[in-house]
Amino acid sequence: MLPRKTAWLVSRLTAATAAIAIGGTALAATTPALAAGRDGICQAGEFCYYFNSGNRGSVSDFTASVGDYATAQPTCYDFKGPGEGKGKCIKNAAASVWNRSGKTVRVYFNSGHTGAHQDFAAGAKGNLKPTLKNQNASHQFLTSGSPTGCKTDGTDTKLPTTILVYRKSLNRVERVEFKTYVKNVLPNEWVSSWPAESLKAGAVAVKNFGWYWALHSNRKTASGQCFDVYDHTSSQVYKPGSAKAVTSAAVDATWGTRLTRNGKIFRAQYCATTTACGNWRDGDWMSQYGSRDKARAGWSYSRILQNYYTGIALSR
Repeated sequence: MLPRKTAWLVSRLTAATAAIAIGGTALAATTPALAAGRDGICQAGEFCYYFNSGNRGSVSDFTASVGDYATAQPTCYDFKGPGEGKGKCIKNAAASVWNRSGKTVRVYFNSGHTGAHQDFAAGAKGNLKPTLKNQNASHQFLTSGSPTGCKTDGTDTKLPTTILVYRKSLNRVERVEFKTYVKNVLPNEWVSSWPAESLKAGAVAVKNFGWYWALHSNRKTASGQCFDVYDHTSSQVYKPGSAKAVTSAAVDATWGTRLTRNGKIFRAQYCATTTACGNWRDGDWMSQYGSRDKARAGWSYSRILQNYYTGIALSR
């Protein structure tokens, strides 16, 4: 896909908020949305890090995969339970784990679910091996039959569990849990202070765009690695750790909704305005500002989507 001017949207909104009434700062740093449900108690269904070996010290609990913990407050994932280490960022700081989820969880040396790793089966607890002790950068809840290599497990009726993202500045490909990917794209493409129905329309578009390319991409890096999407405006802007509570809520609220055209996953393209992108085509693109304005006028997200994208079906 050709560049879509979304970088123009973000820079204009952040640099010229005085000239555009958007009701708040566009991309203020916040604690990742997943942190909102974490309480520092290792409960059933969670994967937990401990600051010290032997499952001692402060706890950091999770219910989903995280590809980048961040390294500084207030945006990092931190140890929340009582005990030694409370308040410290967990990246490169954990010594042991307890997997109380029903899935195998893999701890990685690098961000983006890459590098050396260690698996913990459902119910397992123990110390991180020497290569990962205080060297933990991401973790992933694994599912049976998880895709490997260039393959996806998605179809036109089933969401992919992961997506391959080319991190241009890092010159590497990362396999990212699909919902984590969507949640870390939306706040970089839609302004979090916009109305909820605009954010929901954006959530569906972001998800559908990524879904389409997970099914159809044949891209490869110069070194021959396959990938589905870029992490910048040639696809969608993906920034690990950027998820916000309000945009993540929009993703959750619309997660079961898909856009199809003639029974196939629709490539939902979007741009700042109807004139900002030279390759705009009516019926295939949505205006980000337009979704904001229509939501302010009382339109539902489904009405917004059907206004911009013609010949589509919204289904669950």
